[in-house]
Amino acid sequence: MPTKRKDEHLSIVLGQRQKKSTGTSGFERIEFVHCALPELNLDQIDLGTSFLGKRISAPILVSSMTGGPERAATINENIARACETLKLPFAVGSQRVAIEEGMDGGLDSGLRSLAPSVPILGNLGAAQFNRGFGPEEALRAVEMIEADALYIHLNPLQEAVQPEGDRDWSGLFDKIVSVSEALPVPVAIKEVGSGISAAVARRFVDAGIAIIDVAGSGGTNWAAVEAARMSDAREAALANAFSDWGIPTVDAVVEARAACPKATIIASGGIKTGIDVAKAVRAGADMAGQAAGLLHAANDSPDSLIGHFEDAIRQLRIVCFCTGSADLAALRIAPVRDA
Repeated sequence: MPTKRKDEHLSIVLGQRQKKSTGTSGFERIEFVHCALPELNLDQIDLGTSFLGKRISAPILVSSMTGGPERAATINENIARACETLKLPFAVGSQRVAIEEGMDGGLDSGLRSLAPSVPILGNLGAAQFNRGFGPEEALRAVEMIEADALYIHLNPLQEAVQPEGDRDWSGLFDKIVSVSEALPVPVAIKEVGSGISAAVARRFVDAGIAIIDVAGSGGTNWAAVEAARMSDAREAALANAFSDWGIPTVDAVVEARAACPKATIIASGGIKTGIDVAKAVRAGADMAGQAAGLLHAANDSPDSLIGHFEDAIRQLRIVCFCTGSADLAALRIAPVRDA
């Protein structure tokens, strides 16, 4: 049952019960050169940018979170309120259950009423387009929350190790492109923690899908989360064997940017602080997304989320100040030490 499974996922991530990966996102490899004389006013540094046609206060995206309808409704409401206050974009978790079972989990027009001025992204899994979903369901996902774009997430590793996973991924590229061409809003392609290679990113961009969220390794590993759900020790061991699988986030960003110089690249996977956001921007990302690191705050209250992001934004601003970067364009070329 998808609803029960999503609640299990949320409980595992909140409780950190999954096997810890020994891999990293790669952000530790980026070291800025400190500028002892920035000649800037810290308070006047411009962190703003545009995303999906709307002005946002910083290059930070609240990324998709999972959870059954009752828990998701609280999380979505808290995120919407916090993001509207701070002028940050956010993406909802998978809308599959809302479409198949009519249990919306707060995924309705009320979400837009809470966040009228910021970008909102809907979300469906790619595998669903081999299980009867098509442009009609994608449009429903967009319309139910008045979304500015639709994430289509790629999670082949999770599906491969999940006992009830969707194993048939044949022909999905053409189906995703067809959905993208039929929608009135952009489609964004997102992995869930194993990274998107330059070749896959380029293939989508060449087909007209120009927003790529690399979601690399170093954050939540969904094979390990699935292993924590399993009562069968052999199946759990099989899934845990892939707990270090994937492309580190920094590598995925650098390679995707090189292959797709004009695309919108979002870095997620292991983003913990505003310093990580700065490093993601320096690596070539337009935005940085965070999900698992926010779950406790999102499950708590809008004020908890606001406090988290106020700290992250302050850290990002200080990085700009201490690298002599007056804005994000300057941060993208800020000096870094050779590896």
